[in-house]
Amino acid sequence: MDKRLFGTNGVRGVVGKDLTPELVISIAEAFGTMRKGKIGVARDTRTSGESLIMAAKSGLLSMGCNVVDCGILPTPALQYLVKEHFDGGLMITASHNPPEYNGVKIIEPDGTEMGDEETIKLEQILFSRAFSPVSWDNVGVETRSPELIEEYIATIVNYFPKKIGLGVTVVIDPGSGPACLTTSRILTEMGCKVLTVNGVMDGKFPGRMPEPSIEGLRSLADLVVSSGAAFGVAHDGDADRAVFVDEKGDFLEENREFALIARHICQKSRGVIVTPVSTGQVVELVAGMEKSEIIYTPVGSIYVARAMRSLLKQGKNVIFGGEGNGGLIFPDHQFCRDGGMTAAMMVSLLVTNGKKMSELADQLPQRYIIKEKIRTPNGQNILSSLRKIYSHEKVDNTDGLKIFKNKTWGLVRASGTEPIVRIIVDAENRKNGDSLYTELDAYVRKIEKP
Repeated sequence: MDKRLFGTNGVRGVVGKDLTPELVISIAEAFGTMRKGKIGVARDTRTSGESLIMAAKSGLLSMGCNVVDCGILPTPALQYLVKEHFDGGLMITASHNPPEYNGVKIIEPDGTEMGDEETIKLEQILFSRAFSPVSWDNVGVETRSPELIEEYIATIVNYFPKKIGLGVTVVIDPGSGPACLTTSRILTEMGCKVLTVNGVMDGKFPGRMPEPSIEGLRSLADLVVSSGAAFGVAHDGDADRAVFVDEKGDFLEENREFALIARHICQKSRGVIVTPVSTGQVVELVAGMEKSEIIYTPVGSIYVARAMRSLLKQGKNVIFGGEGNGGLIFPDHQFCRDGGMTAAMMVSLLVTNGKKMSELADQLPQRYIIKEKIRTPNGQNILSSLRKIYSHEKVDNTDGLKIFKNKTWGLVRASGTEPIVRIIVDAENRKNGDSLYTELDAYVRKIEKP
């Protein structure tokens, strides 16, 4: 059976159209039917968040769950708190989607997002309306614990040597999201001097969209250069990702960010790095240079996190994981993407190496990457046609269709959160990359509009 409502990272939709309070109540009722106990809830800064979290709490309370409202938090902060204190969690967020979107992420007791099997069970309960409401005298109780954010901040700060960031200036762009409350605090307590843009929480995201982009980060880059900062860091709408600009104000492409931190971690301990098939080849090349191994999964942090846990149980030395979009997972911290932890790790990396970010990035293997998307609701039909076209080529069907041509590959994949098809090409040079991208783009558009 396939998921019908949930995508790669929860349920998302345009508020009032695809995502309504009624739907959120039903999701919460289904979750509360499956997971009795104490449930932690939180939201990002979106304007619709307050109404939707009230709906979620209503559904959970009616199933007899006790609800702890942790306030506005980054998703990884709630995931950490669930792991430490609760029997489950529910996050109201649409992550990187535009302001008109919102969504629901369901968190298991270990802090990871709910896996496919359990999500399908939740959907079956929801669609069949097989809820288990309690009697009037057993309805759950709500409490509020916004102070728990301090525990998340302290955990990251204490992971590193005391005041390791002394003398380091960092510019932060929380994008008006919940990282306004956390990343500046984390880096300041590590000893850094912190400057901020888009540092006031605002669910309309007036400074830039929740998805960090090169164009949207110009203010960040300008301030990095003018202030002489070591680097700039920006987060998406729920701060489970972090992207960087170097001391020159140049954007550090996310796969190179992954590779830079992977090399730093591998130099301390060789082992296994887990990542989706969409991640750039530079990460595998760096891992190989450092005598470490890459294991690939479907796209989505949940698949990476659960593969990491499974490999650890098998006795593998899993040292790192993540995606080539700035969403990195540090297994000795927690098994989810954590933008705050990623920002802190970059401070540690630069201090330890004693070099500028641009210098360290220039030492990485060079690859040419193209990332584009085509808006279409017909992603699966497009993939079916492409599989026939490339039936005699070397391909990987782990997630979408990945076509290999010598040292170049192209991935075509239907998004799990939006009605779009993504095309990613990773090549050893621009000529081969442009050639494969042009070929794939033409096929996709021809299939979409014959």
